Amino acid sequence: MKIKTSKLEGDALEGLVAKCEGKASWIRGFTTEWEKGGPIIEREKITLDFLYGSWRALILEGEQIIGDGEGPTPLIAAMRCFVSYRLGSKVEIPEELK
Repeated sequence: MKIKTSKLEGDALEGLVAKCEGKASWIRGFTTEWEKGGPIIEREKITLDFLYGSWRALILEGEQIIGDGEGPTPLIAAMRCFVSYRLGSKVEIPEELK
């Protein structure tokens, strides 16, 4: 089942972040713990802004947006951005994460 990266949440988002990081899908906390999500934000140079009641995250290459995400928290927005950068704007959800 493919869904838009912008709709990812919970175990599906956590599992795909872990996949992008090359880790086992059972690792959690990227969207709730700064000590896990923060290093990804720093390494990938993800920019965060709060606009109109929602967090927005971007990865830029020069002036071109190569990853983006929105969410209710900065970590969720940043991890959606990271997954969209690595896997695209639509992703296949593994059966174990549905």
